[in-house]
Amino acid sequence: MTTTDPELITPGLFRDRREAGRLLAAKLTTYANLPDVIVLALPRGGVPVAYEVARALGAPLDVFIVRKLGLPGYEELAMGAVATGGVRVLNDQLVKRLGIPDHVIEAVAAREQQELARRERLYRGNRLPPDVRGRTVILVDDGLATGATMHAAIQALRQQQPARIVVAVPTAPPEACEEMKAEADDVICAITPEPFHAVGVWYEDFSQTTDEEVRELLVQRGMPEDSEATKSPTDSATIEAVRAAAYPLAGSARDYDPLMERIGEARFALLGEASHGTHEF
Repeated sequence: MTTTDPELITPGLFRDRREAGRLLAAKLTTYANLPDVIVLALPRGGVPVAYEVARALGAPLDVFIVRKLGLPGYEELAMGAVATGGVRVLNDQLVKRLGIPDHVIEAVAAREQQELARRERLYRGNRLPPDVRGRTVILVDDGLATGATMHAAIQALRQQQPARIVVAVPTAPPEACEEMKAEADDVICAITPEPFHAVGVWYEDFSQTTDEEVRELLVQRGMPEDSEATKSPTDSATIEAVRAAAYPLAGSARDYDPLMERIGEARFALLGEASHGTHEF
């Protein structure tokens, strides 16, 4: 279902993302107070919108992290996206039309996978992602443009076997909402203006949402923080040291370049599990 109600929301400007979320929530009352519903926000801009949706529906809030693959030099042009779970979606038509070589795609994907891993650690800490199996997931962002980010999120979530996936956004071009209906079980677009131009056009305040704002909203909605009281200083220092030294595997052909650089010209390289120490060597 794609919904546009000009009497509820006048096409033009939302005051900010929080107001957009409140107005979007009014279109999602079918999902209010249902025990199997969970709201997942696409950070960062989707979190303030999703916060208001989750609060109005009486549903838990969490994040689902997706990173756009921007064309080098024209980063706002999405040639695809990556999402939690190793999912990658490419705009094959754009890639073919512009003749984008594989090594460019691999380099951008590896960089965005690193940022995805950083945000997972920042927003989630040591917490596991929520179990969405058999649940109704409402995926929320602050708007749709090409839809590449949302497509990636849907494909990643399908692998976790939710009962239903609902896409909910304050604004999107009509064609983007229509395309989403082929992948999601329900699609709620508060307004679908033509011409669309860009998501930010429909907000008075479209300033960037910060990482700290994301964390604060997740805590306010009841997503538990890591308990620092249960961590010793040694544990915390070890965790931070591992995080600083770790290289996330992004599914790229260049994943192991840092390891090869460390090996250098050595004739032998002994590789072992980190949990076993080195006395076997």
